[in-house]
Amino acid sequence: MRKIFVTTALCVFILVASSVAQDSSLLSMLNDSLSNNAAPDVITGTFKATQIVNTPTVEAPGKNSLQFLIMHRFGKLSDGGHELFGLDNAEIRFGLDYGITNRLSIGIGRSSTDKTYDANFKLKLLRQTAGKMPVSISLYELLTYTTSPGKADKPFLNARLRTAYTSRLLIAKKFSRSLSLQLTPSLIHFNMVPTPNDKNNLFAMGVAGRMKITNRMSITGEYNLVPDEQVVSSEIYNSLSFGLDIETGGHVFQFVLSNSRGMIGPWYLTKTTGKWNDGDIYFGFNISRSFNFKKKE
Repeated sequence: MRKIFVTTALCVFILVASSVAQDSSLLSMLNDSLSNNAAPDVITGTFKATQIVNTPTVEAPGKNSLQFLIMHRFGKLSDGGHELFGLDNAEIRFGLDYGITNRLSIGIGRSSTDKTYDANFKLKLLRQTAGKMPVSISLYELLTYTTSPGKADKPFLNARLRTAYTSRLLIAKKFSRSLSLQLTPSLIHFNMVPTPNDKNNLFAMGVAGRMKITNRMSITGEYNLVPDEQVVSSEIYNSLSFGLDIETGGHVFQFVLSNSRGMIGPWYLTKTTGKWNDGDIYFGFNISRSFNFKKKE
């Protein structure tokens, strides 16, 4: 655990310290803004979507904007030709996110994984500015509720025991028009765990990035580390995912590869059972579409 906190502190220090040498490039990035109403010195467009792959970004729908998000994961590539390398099976999540203000958004979703409903809000605490604030920071809170039927030996699975909570701090920096990085310390709380030896409260640390390769295409990657000895009843692995983002007007289309089939916090952070070395790779995609309900002046 000490190594995790040391790594976190070091990464945050690097993000802040590097801003001293980035002032000129930060000023040039102001033309790459996604918001017509942004303050003159606010750096926008750190990421082009609200998801890196599974991890949420510091971005959120603007005021009076609604985003419809589809997240889709096929089966494992290692399932072989009989399962068409995973294409015969799929998990899916639908989500709606709405911007109440330019800093606060709320959202709901439903995943086929364990028939799970979720609700979230995202609050932009700080925004990166040229020569002033070196990073953007958002608070992301997620509630998940599983509705899969309880097993015969667990008739006590009431609403409280089916609920989990995830708190995440999204710390991102746009270094240039091409490169953005994000750190994501996370705390997950399960009201019920499989065994008394498993932890109800789990800590995870995520690191992610985006590299722009053309005006409308970029590559993304994320890695989420869960320290050992927090989950002992099953063998889990750290989630590693990559994506290719394609911007098409109001759409952002993302092709993804991941060793995690679950697409919301508690599942890909603490329930990833796939290994890249064994071919446990899930191909899929994310599609987001934004609708603006702002009245024209």
